[in-house]
Amino acid sequence: MKIIVVGCGKIGATIVDSLTAEGHNVIAIDNSPSVIEEITNLYDVMGVCGNGADCETLSEAGIEDAELFISVTDSDEMNMLACFLAKKMGASYTIARIRNPEYNDKSLGFMRHHLGLDMAINPELLAAREFYRLLKLPSAAKVETFSGRTFEMVEIKLKSDSVLDGLSLIEMRKKYQVNVLVCIVQRGDKVFIPDGNFILKSNDRIGITGKPAEILKFFKALGIMQKQAKDVMILGASRTSYYLAKMLLNGSSDVKIIELNPEKCKQFSEYLPGAVIINGDGAQQELLLEEGIKNTDAFVSLTGMDEENILISYFASTMGVPKIITKVNRKEFVLLAQKLGAESIVTPQNIVADILVRYARGLENTIGSKIETLYQLMDGKAELLEFIVSADCDIIGIPFKDLNTKSGTLIAGIIRNRKAILPSGEDCLQENDKVIIISSTLGMTELSDIIR
Repeated sequence: MKIIVVGCGKIGATIVDSLTAEGHNVIAIDNSPSVIEEITNLYDVMGVCGNGADCETLSEAGIEDAELFISVTDSDEMNMLACFLAKKMGASYTIARIRNPEYNDKSLGFMRHHLGLDMAINPELLAAREFYRLLKLPSAAKVETFSGRTFEMVEIKLKSDSVLDGLSLIEMRKKYQVNVLVCIVQRGDKVFIPDGNFILKSNDRIGITGKPAEILKFFKALGIMQKQAKDVMILGASRTSYYLAKMLLNGSSDVKIIELNPEKCKQFSEYLPGAVIINGDGAQQELLLEEGIKNTDAFVSLTGMDEENILISYFASTMGVPKIITKVNRKEFVLLAQKLGAESIVTPQNIVADILVRYARGLENTIGSKIETLYQLMDGKAELLEFIVSADCDIIGIPFKDLNTKSGTLIAGIIRNRKAILPSGEDCLQENDKVIIISSTLGMTELSDIIR
């Protein structure tokens, strides 16, 4: 598929990386010659230096036969204009990055209709939602939801003294009598799609699917259940901080935001009257101690510097903060953060990349199914996909025990009439089911890809 990406900053570069890995023909546009030189050196893409909202630049990039056009510059207005022109000049589908909180749902709907936008994405809002999910379920290192929280996939890391150490999955289910499925395990650099005989070990990172109530029951049985974070300290006054604080305040949580820039503090005091805004340097341990970091339920590090986020999160862990979430933008720093003990790491551009990869796969010719959701798991070593089963799906009605599924692939859940089902070998798919697939083989575009 021919895809044009305008704006090659952190978000744009991650999108280019993900889409080229999918095998798409990607053309990158940026008005900085050095950025274009870097992006074309790193990836097998064509680069065009110029303004993404300029007709000549778009023509040079071949806009007339582009199947997907994505604009993710720092300017919302530039992105909207670029998408408007791209659609007029022949692009089939357009997606714009729109981040300003002043563009509410009503105005976005109006603009999408009149500008011909097929999708608007807000990386900061998407990241804030992920932070919020983690604060509502602090025991998890990662939480992915499906169909209005009918079904969840959560990741946890087993501690060195975990009660699951040495248990097979069959033994675990017998012992704890909970209706959850351990669907993926990361052990060091290796990822496993386990069967019932798989034996868990301390320090494994495991993915669990099930109904939210069953997952909570499982956490309680393991003795790792943490209360929801009601007293939250946020470092850094950014758009993500604003969205997250607003969600927390609406949920009756106490929010304290620490920010060095006095002008931002003034703005946040006006925008978020229910939050406590502290003007100070959050890198100073004395300030964090004065503001009660030892007594807070959760600490969220949201500055613009990965190094600062990682180091201050580490300090928070030494102070015994129950839940710590760290924003890390650079891929190479994620492993460093994990080695320093960070369990909940959120990378905003990866969230966006997952959405756009799913969208691009959905535009490709799929038979009998449609991709509804796509998440990268275990540092990108596996994928979780949610398909909607169409009437012409060729595996409808066949018991799962009779399907010759590929190695490294697991049917992890079914959502049928808003009810979650953990599948057994006797279950089979029906039309309009939503089915959750976990796969260590990347690049699935349709449900039938699970069959050998």
